[in-house]
Order: sequence, then C-alpha cells, then structure tokens
Amino acid sequence: MAQETTDVPGDSTESDADPCCAGPPEVDSDALVADLQLLSAMGNDTRYELLRRIANAEGGVCVCDLQGAVGVSQSAVSQALSRLYSAGLVSRRKEGSWRYYDTTDASDALLSTLDDLRGDDE
Repeated sequence: MAQETTDVPGDSTESDADPCCAGPPEVDSDALVADLQLLSAMGNDTRYELLRRIANAEGGVCVCDLQGAVGVSQSAVSQALSRLYSAGLVSRRKEGSWRYYDTTDASDALLSTLDDLRGDDE
C-alpha cells in the first residue's frame, strides 16, 4: 500500500520542483519604467483631459485654446503638457509665438484601447 504524502509549509518535498512554485518570470525593468512613465503621465485628471481634448482635435491644438477649455492656470497647463510631452504622449510644434500640440501614435493607441475597454463605438 502506497503511503500518502502531504505538503507541509517549510517541508522539502518533491512538490518543490513543481512549476507552479518556480516563481514568476523575469520582467524587463526598462519596459516597466517606460510603461509607468506613460501611465503616470495620464494618471492626473488635468493631463488626461488635455490629452483627450488634443486627440479630439484635428491638426493640433494651441496652448491658448487648451487653457480656456480645462479651466486651470496657464502654468498648470504648461506643466501638464510638458509632462505629456516628456512621456511621449504628445508632440509639439511652434508657429510664430504659439505652440501647437498633437497626439502621438503611442497616445492614440492607449486612448483607443481605453475606448475599446469601455465599449465605446467610435
């Protein structure tokens, strides 16, 4: 008659070699940092609203239009746009004394994914 074995925490048995206990696979730390920078840049209501407004515009949006739309100071808009730009979520171009912002492929993909998760049919 075969003897049954039970796993006891701290007890070294054949189950230690079980693949479910091998630990999680390695994660690319550079990719984690990049992903967190993107998600963190979008994780503020003002920055996210600015990103959505820029995405909904055609041909870029002037900073002056964004300031009036979100109801925060020029300084707050500038800081938010700078953070979005640093994260690679918006591009900017200068025309005369005005700066125009547009979304990047990365932000378009992220916003589209969020729309899909919500079930938006746009």
